[in-house]
Amino acid sequence: MAMLVPLKNPTFRRLFAAQAVALTGTGLATVALGLLAYDLAGEDAGAVLGTALAIKMVAYVTLAPLAAVLAARLPRRAFLVALDLVRAVVVLVLPFVDQVWQIYVLIFLLQAASAGFTPAFQATIPEVLPDETEYTQALSLMRLAEDLEQIASPLIAAALLVFVSFPVLFAGTVVGFVLSAALVAGSRLPVRRVAEDEPFLAAATRGLRIYAATPRLRGLLALEAAVAAAGAMVYVNTVVLVETRLALGAPQVALAFAAFGGGSILAALLLPRLLHRAADRPIMLAGAAVMVLSVAAVPLAGGLAALLCLWALAGFGFSLTQTPIGRILNRSASDTDRPALFAAQFALSHACWLVTYPLAGWIGAIAGLSTVALGLAAIGAVALGVTLFLWPARDPEELDHDHPDLALGHPHLAEHGLEGTHRHRFVVDRLHPRWPSPAR
Repeated sequence: MAMLVPLKNPTFRRLFAAQAVALTGTGLATVALGLLAYDLAGEDAGAVLGTALAIKMVAYVTLAPLAAVLAARLPRRAFLVALDLVRAVVVLVLPFVDQVWQIYVLIFLLQAASAGFTPAFQATIPEVLPDETEYTQALSLMRLAEDLEQIASPLIAAALLVFVSFPVLFAGTVVGFVLSAALVAGSRLPVRRVAEDEPFLAAATRGLRIYAATPRLRGLLALEAAVAAAGAMVYVNTVVLVETRLALGAPQVALAFAAFGGGSILAALLLPRLLHRAADRPIMLAGAAVMVLSVAAVPLAGGLAALLCLWALAGFGFSLTQTPIGRILNRSASDTDRPALFAAQFALSHACWLVTYPLAGWIGAIAGLSTVALGLAAIGAVALGVTLFLWPARDPEELDHDHPDLALGHPHLAEHGLEGTHRHRFVVDRLHPRWPSPAR
């Protein structure tokens, strides 16, 4: 299978294995955290988990750009290994808490480490696999791993809970993070190009400034808002749809989530071929549109079979939109700015979810499931319209531009042309702080 080609690269193979074991451990922790919350708070466990989820999103949004600055100034492999070990230590403490506030503190520390680890890890992959075809295959493979984890981890947790109590699941998470650290430590990562020194605040906002100045990235953010609006309906209200509207039980809730994951897996398997034949933009727009339409059709879903079909379509659209993001970021940044841009994407995308998660819960509780589905679909449709406006249909990598502010002897002009305009792969960076107006 073509998707497995990147695994021939020994460095990527180790990094992929690190991701797989860390994801499995995280999945076990998700189940264990829910049981811990119920053990401490009883019927208020939902409020505890909701608060923990909000803390997670706040940590992601606020700390990812700051962590990117530290990542750029520290040895990359040591940075990733240290954060994996920090996550292991935090999870090791979780089984011993006896107060709800302690959960909140530990969750913040855990997600702060993840806010540093995940973007730095993601930004490393295109350096390990510089060939775009292999990188695309790797993105699909990593998406497949995430989807399989969402299905497998609850099953593994259920099997373990037959024989052990839930705190043991945290031990599985610790093992996952320690194994991840060991695999990263044994990887030979590419030598990173060192960025120019700049003040901490300027470095922390560099990815955000690149994002704001690049048309395709502004469109990508709007697309992420559409995905978050539709996705929030799935993640927040599936249990209510199944248990309240359809009067079914926990097995059917799990089946609905499995349908969403199954749709996502199918898209991940098809994407390498699709992206070889079509550009990222139309595929991602189609995926978001499928998600929005699936959520809009929820009021018409009269039974479990209909809901499963809609959620499978939503999962298919989710993978179509999320998998190519790494390609978009990779072509929108220089080597030195890539980690900052991945961190900005991580923060901004989670900011969208930070808004849509509570909207999905509050509107659903106040106005009902049909109303919240139509409301979120409307938000998604508006966001799609904004995407079409912000992200140009014609979006070449190479652009004509000039540098009236550079002296004639500047090395960049000597390389690309001394007079008038010149053309090369264009990304927003220190020499190109603004997007050329003809592209708009």
